[in-house]
Amino acid sequence: MNILVPLGVCVALPVLIVWLVARVRKNETDRKAEIMLKAIENGQSIDPEFFKPSKKNVSVKKELLDKLNGACITGLMGIAFLLIFFFGREWADKFLPTHLLLIGGGVLLAVGIGLFVSYFAGKKMLAKEIEVEEKKLLEKEN
Repeated sequence: MNILVPLGVCVALPVLIVWLVARVRKNETDRKAEIMLKAIENGQSIDPEFFKPSKKNVSVKKELLDKLNGACITGLMGIAFLLIFFFGREWADKFLPTHLLLIGGGVLLAVGIGLFVSYFAGKKMLAKEIEVEEKKLLEKEN
């Protein structure tokens, strides 16, 4: 009975997520193909850009801020799990095995530190690109 929750979270949930994403992409492709067939039947020209995957125009600055946000969240969660492991073991033992707190806290803290390193390295390496994007935004506003 204790194995059902880990199987559900580690097996069924990822499979369900992948299936849903694949289904959404298939439906999107089917809709575009249907529009293309109707356009061909009516003799209209078709724009080839219509079938290219739509990319979100995300700035370099936004990507770096997303990394910083993820680093803060995962790092603080890792620290919280480790603090609960070291100082609240009696309380936490009622809900789950405490070794999971140590493993989970260590993994989250490692991911958070990795994202912090990635953020600061990216900020240093991409400083010129960020400046160019800011100048473009200022030109658009004026």
